[in-house]
Formats: sequence, C-alpha cells, structure tokens
Amino acid sequence: MNRTRPSAAPRPTAGALRLVEASTPTPTTVDISAYVRQMTAHCPYLAPSLQQGLTAWTVYQAEGNAAVVEAELFHAGVQAAEWLRPLLTRPHGGLRCENIVLLGEVPGARHRDLLAWPQWILKNLYGPVGIMFGKFHAGEEETTRAGRRIPAAPVSFLPVRAAVRRRDPRFLTATPDLAAALAGAEDDGRDLLEHVPDQWKEIKTWATRFLPPVKPSPASPNNSAIPSPQGS
Repeated sequence: MNRTRPSAAPRPTAGALRLVEASTPTPTTVDISAYVRQMTAHCPYLAPSLQQGLTAWTVYQAEGNAAVVEAELFHAGVQAAEWLRPLLTRPHGGLRCENIVLLGEVPGARHRDLLAWPQWILKNLYGPVGIMFGKFHAGEEETTRAGRRIPAAPVSFLPVRAAVRRRDPRFLTATPDLAAALAGAEDDGRDLLEHVPDQWKEIKTWATRFLPPVKPSPASPNNSAIPSPQGS
C-alpha cells in the first residue's frame, strides 16, 4: 500500500476492499439494528449517539489477499480517524462513532486475523490524540471485564470513536504506556503519519515497538519471536 494524504471521503480500494456503503446511520447491506439495540445496554454513550444520528457504518467487501486487505483496512481506519479529529471538539463530538465493516472471505485468514494488526496500529497512533479503535468479530460472543456477556456481533467491524479518558484506560491494562497516553490525550493537530513508513510490511515492522515484550517460556528462555497483537 502506498499511503497518500488522508482524505475524509471513503474510497473504493484497488483490488482489496470494495466500498459497498459509505458512512450511513442505517446500512441496508448488513442487518445490525437488533445488535445495536442490544449493545445500548453495555455502552452508555450509544443510545444518545443513535438518537443524534452520530453513529455511522461504512461497509467494505474483501476482494484481495490477506496482506492487501489488512493494508486497506488500515487506510480505511486512517480515513475515519482523520475525518473525526476536527469534529470531536464540536457539540456532541464525543458521541460520534464511525464503524468500518468487513464482509467477505479471504482464503487462509479469519476476520480476527485481518483486523488484528490494523486495529493495533491505529489505536496506538490515534490514542494520544483522543481517538479509540476497537474490534468485534462476527459470531464471537465476548465478555466485559465485569463478567457480563456481550451479544455476538453479526458482522466484523472496527469502531472508531472519541476516547472516554476516565473509562477507556481501564481496558488497556496490558499496554500501560498507551493507557497513560489516552488518559492525557490532547489533539494538537500534528501529522500522526509523518514518521510512519509507506509500505504495509514496513508499517507492521515499525509498529512492533508498541507491542508488550515477549515473556520467555520455560522451554525457550531465549525466544525472540515477534509477538502478535491478537488479544491486545
């Protein structure tokens, strides 16, 4: 992926992701209405966001190999975040949420794998300016830190939203540096991509600096394998 200057408008991507629906509060190609209603019980900001029409969905269809789909998911996340940045200081800006939906199968790769690196890199890039990236995988039921069961998502997606500085750092106990950056987040308008490489393989290598250190196993005390962002 050759990175260009971020733009606000979603674009069909070259051979990897096909844009199915651009940012809309009521997507017609995926049925998320029942799921969203259920999730209002778990997120106190979702119901007012829905009432204000500030939760939107952009739907993509995967049509490329795993590496290229990952790269274009990263690009889509950058577009969403850069579009949100100037809006977060406006009235109701904290209720805005852009969701990037991934449809389609990619040979040899689960959606969980395809979302992992883009979400990891994006949340580390944008956390310090107050933007939070999450990830949900189609059909997978999750549990909150308090032990409450969260409904399984009908589609895989990356939510992109304003960070809640007094709550979100609690979800980042495995990455204390990011938690601290998020708690004190302030957007000074700087170019967050200035020092990020252009090619996806190089971006992933560059982003390993954010990963927690690997704990050597008893069987392999000198294990130097690159860790994975899965579960982070």
